Amino acid sequence: MVPLFHLALPVVDLKSTRTFYCGLLGCAEGRSAERWVDVDFFGHQLSFHVVPGRAGIVGRNPVDGDAVPIPHFGAILPWEDFWALAERLRVHGADFVISPRIRFEGQVGEQATMFILDPSDNALEFKSFKDPSRVFATAIDTPGAAGHPHAADERE
Repeated sequence: MVPLFHLALPVVDLKSTRTFYCGLLGCAEGRSAERWVDVDFFGHQLSFHVVPGRAGIVGRNPVDGDAVPIPHFGAILPWEDFWALAERLRVHGADFVISPRIRFEGQVGEQATMFILDPSDNALEFKSFKDPSRVFATAIDTPGAAGHPHAADERE
């Protein structure tokens, strides 16, 4: 079995949570009870529990010109799926925290990214890489990049 990720998050109610995750994002619903529901979030298990108060953004961190909400979670999608989701969110009037865009353009970590909030103010990031092998790549991993052990050899 491939290891799966599990995350439990606070929500204000299950109705809006189901509408957002199962309706808008297309996640399948799993087990549930009066105060919690599990969903299949792109192959991983999210458990949403009704708790008093709101989750929300506790801070922001600057990343390539954006004020990224912290905390956040999300999924790395195939390129075409990312843009299809971005369009679906636009059509449904999603209020983007960070609109779909390309981050780190021309760099080893180039990626498409967008941020939205769920109805309980949990921040989600969806991202995509044209080359999935670049998800964890650093400049040191990229032949020809400054700092790569063979960079000088390849320029000769």
